[in-house]
Amino acid sequence: MEPGASDAQAGAPYVEPSKVKKKSSKENKQAILAPSEQTSTVKRLFGFEKEDISSWHRLVCLLNRPTDPASLGIFRFLFGMLMALDITQERGLSHLDYKYLDGAPVCRFPLFNFLKPLPMDWMFFVYFVMFLGAVGIMLGCFYRLACLMFISTYWYVFFLDKTTWNNHSYLYGLIGFQLTLMDANRYWSLDGLRDPRKRNAHVPLWNYTMLRTQIFIVYFIAGVKKLDADWVEGYSMKYLAHHWLFDPFKLILPVELINLMVVHGGGLILDLTAGYLLFFDATRPVAAAFVSYFHCMNSQLFSIGMFSYTMLATSPLFCYPDWPRCFFGRFPEFLQPILPFISPPPIPSSSCVYPNPPSGSGEQQEEAHAAPKPTTPSFKHKFRAIFTILYITEQFFLPYSHFITQGYNNWTNGLYGYSWDMMVHSRSHQHVKITYTDGVTGDVGYLNPGVFTQSRRWKDHGDMLKQYATCLSENLPRFNISDPEIYFDIWVSINDRFQQRIFDPRVDIVKADWSPFQPNSWLMPLLVDLSPWRTKFEEIEGSLDNQTEVVFIADFPGLYLENYVSEDLGNTSVQVLVGQVNVEMVDEKKNYSLQPGEKMQIPAGAYHKVYTVSEGPSCYMYIYVNTTEAELQKNFTKLSELQEKVRNGTETEPLPPELQPLITGLDDQDSTGDNSVIDPVVRVFLKRQKRMQEVKKRREASLIERFQRFASKKYYSIRRGFLMTAIALRNLAVGLPSLEQLTREVAYANMKETETSQDEHLKDEVGHGEL
Repeated sequence: MEPGASDAQAGAPYVEPSKVKKKSSKENKQAILAPSEQTSTVKRLFGFEKEDISSWHRLVCLLNRPTDPASLGIFRFLFGMLMALDITQERGLSHLDYKYLDGAPVCRFPLFNFLKPLPMDWMFFVYFVMFLGAVGIMLGCFYRLACLMFISTYWYVFFLDKTTWNNHSYLYGLIGFQLTLMDANRYWSLDGLRDPRKRNAHVPLWNYTMLRTQIFIVYFIAGVKKLDADWVEGYSMKYLAHHWLFDPFKLILPVELINLMVVHGGGLILDLTAGYLLFFDATRPVAAAFVSYFHCMNSQLFSIGMFSYTMLATSPLFCYPDWPRCFFGRFPEFLQPILPFISPPPIPSSSCVYPNPPSGSGEQQEEAHAAPKPTTPSFKHKFRAIFTILYITEQFFLPYSHFITQGYNNWTNGLYGYSWDMMVHSRSHQHVKITYTDGVTGDVGYLNPGVFTQSRRWKDHGDMLKQYATCLSENLPRFNISDPEIYFDIWVSINDRFQQRIFDPRVDIVKADWSPFQPNSWLMPLLVDLSPWRTKFEEIEGSLDNQTEVVFIADFPGLYLENYVSEDLGNTSVQVLVGQVNVEMVDEKKNYSLQPGEKMQIPAGAYHKVYTVSEGPSCYMYIYVNTTEAELQKNFTKLSELQEKVRNGTETEPLPPELQPLITGLDDQDSTGDNSVIDPVVRVFLKRQKRMQEVKKRREASLIERFQRFASKKYYSIRRGFLMTAIALRNLAVGLPSLEQLTREVAYANMKETETSQDEHLKDEVGHGEL
C-alpha cells in the first residue's frame, strides 16, 4: 500500500493546542494519541493502535510521533545532577591521586591492553571535563557538546579499569549515550532560553521508547538471571537477612524465611514484574511504591553510589510525558517563575512527524489553523526508527552473548557489566597463594597477594589474572628475578559451596594462552555436583558452639593443598567427607591416610599438605578453635565483671596499678601503648569497650545527627575532589610549584577529611562481592 494521508494520521498524533490546556493529564494523553473520540482497549493499554505497527511507514510515524518533552527534561536534569555527584564519589575524583600514582609500578586492568592512564594531573583534567559535561546535561546548556564531553571521558575511565566494572556503571554510560542522541534539552534548559525553536518543543516518541525499554531490560533481565537455582534456593545473598533493615520482618518471620521469601523471593518477583507494572496505568502507583522502597533499601544495603537514586529518577519516565506540568501546576503561583513551566503547550519540532488534521466537528475545523503543518517521514526519521529498533535488539542480545566472548567466562559468564545478573553471585576467598619461579636459576619464592595492584577482583577473572601475571613478570626482573614463571593457587567459594580452586595451580599464567573468543583452558570446573552438600553444611555449623569455626574444602584428584596452622589455632582437625586424602606433616615427614568419616588433629605452628588420592574429587573440612581469642574472651569477661563490681561498690580490695585504668580509663598516652605499667589485656579490653561505645552511639544517633554525619562526610569528600582538581589544573596551566607549597596545598585539601570506618570498608567489599 502506498503511504498516504491516512497512514500519516494513523502513525502520528494531531495535537490541538487549545484543547490540551483544558483537559486532565489522562484526557491529554488520549487527545494526543488519537483523534477519534472512541479509544480502543489496545490504545488505552499501550498508547497506540494495532494499525500503528501494521506497516513500516506507520511504525516510523509512531516512533517519531510528537510527544511532550516535560518528563524527558526532568529526567535529564536529575540524571546530570546525579552523575555530577557520582563523579566525586564512585568514579573516584576525591581520591584520584591515590588511584593514579605517577611512576609507581602499579598493575592495571584495562579492557584493551593498549589503554593507559594519563599522567595524574591530566587524569584530573579528564574528570573535570566529565564533571562539566554532567553539569551541562543537568542544565541543558550546550547540550550536545555537554553529552559528548561526559560520555567520551566516562567511557574512557570505564574501559580503563575493569576492576570497577558493575551493572550500574555500565547503565550510566548507556543512558549518557542515549541522551546524546535525544532532544532532552527541549524543556527546562538553558538552551531553550537561548533558542526559542528548542524551548518547549515536541520530542519524538522514540526518545521515551528507548529509555523506557532500557529500564525495562535492567529490571526484567535481572529477574530472569535470578531464576538461577542458587538464587531461588536462597544461597546468593544469604547474609542480607541479618541486616537491620529486615528487623520489621523478624517480628513475624524467622530469619531463614526472611532470606528465602523476602530477600530472594521478593527480589525475584520485583525484578521480573517491575518493568511491566510500571508501564500500565492501573498498576503503576503500586509498582512505583514497591520499586521506591526497594531502591531505598538497596541504598542502605550496598555501597552502590548513585544507582538507587538514578533508578528512582527513571520511574517517572513511565508516567504520562506531561506529568511535570500537572505536578508543578499545583505549586503556589509566586513559585512558578523558578519552576519548570506548565504552559503553553509544546510547539512543533522538525524531529517529529505530524499528520494531516483529522476531520471532525466544526470547532476542530476552526482550530485547524493552529495545528502544525503535516509532514511525511524523511530519511532522518526512518534512520532514527531503525537505530531505535537495532539498539533495543542489541540490548536484549548482549546479556546472552557469552558464546562470543568465551574468554571472559569463568564460573559466571562474560563481562559482568552488561549481564544484569545483579547480586546473583557472592564469593568468599579462603586461600590465595602466588608462587614465582626464576626462569634462569630455578629459585622458587612467594609473593604477597595483591602486590603491585590496588584491586582484589583479579582473583575471580581469568582475563585479569592473565593481565596481572604479565604485569608481575615485567616488574619482578627489577628485583633480580629473571624470566619469572607465575603460578596462582586461588580458593573460592561461590554461593556458600565448598572452597575450591578456580584456576589450575600447575599452569604458568605468564605463558598460558588466553583469548577473548576461546574458552579458558586453565579454568577449573565448578563442582556443581557437590552443591547439595550446602544443606549438610548448615546442619554441621548448627551443631558447633560459638567459638568453633569450620571451613569446607573440595579438591581435584592429583592436587594438594599446602596449609599452615597458626599458633593461635590450638585446636584444629581435618575430617574427610568424600573421597580419600593423604595428610603429610612436612616437619615430621610423616603421612596419614584418611577415609570418609575419619579425622585427625593438626598441630599448630606447622605446615602440612593434604593430597587428594581418590579417583574423584575429595571433600573435607577443617574444624578449628582460635584458642588465643577464646582465652582473650575469658579474660575480657573477668575484667568486665571486675569493672562492674568496682562501679557498684561490691569490690572492696584496691586494684593493682596495672588494673587501675578499669576505673580511670585510658588517656592518649596510655592508648598508644607507651605506658608499660598497664596490663596489655586491660589496654585491649578498654580500647574494645571504647569502640563498642562509639558504634552504639552511631547506631542510636538521631536522624538529625545521622544526616549531619552523612552531609559532613560528603562535603569533605567533594571538597577534596574539587581542591585537588584545582591544584592539578593550576599545575597544567603554569607548572608545578615548589614541593613545600604543593605539600601545604594538599594538606589543606585533606583538612578534616573523614576517615572511613572498618564497617564501611567491609560494606564496600560486600558491595563488590556481587562481581
